[in-house]
Amino acid sequence: MKIAALIIASLIVLFAVSLVVQNMKSPTHLGHKDGKLAPMPSKPNAVSSQTEQDDKKVAALPFKGSAQETLATVEKVLAEMANNEVQAKENNYIYTIFTTPTMRYHDDVEVLLDESAQLVHFRSQSRAGYSDMGINRKRYETFSQLYSL
Repeated sequence: MKIAALIIASLIVLFAVSLVVQNMKSPTHLGHKDGKLAPMPSKPNAVSSQTEQDDKKVAALPFKGSAQETLATVEKVLAEMANNEVQAKENNYIYTIFTTPTMRYHDDVEVLLDESAQLVHFRSQSRAGYSDMGINRKRYETFSQLYSL
């Protein structure tokens, strides 16, 4: 009985350590290439406007004026949303890390402007764990609502 309890406790510790490592490790697959953000992971902890997977699909948003005006609106929306810090900003791309308040998990969010289609693409993915319990979709919905004001 004590051995079983020790094994279970060890597995719980290993799981917790793996979450911490996943959470702290900066992803290397992010960014954009040829107008596309990274593809979706096999885990259900992400959403994107550039996927064909129905359970992970969110709508791209229309431009708000010029590309510069749209990017300024995106930056304003991100500033209004809590617990995020912009990591990279280019002419048509913003990468920010959201940190969940309680568990301090890191979620990577990217916004890419498609000037030819006049669309704002959005991608949000949790670093740690398997499921995100709908957090990334809720984040997109908040982003979309604030962007549309």
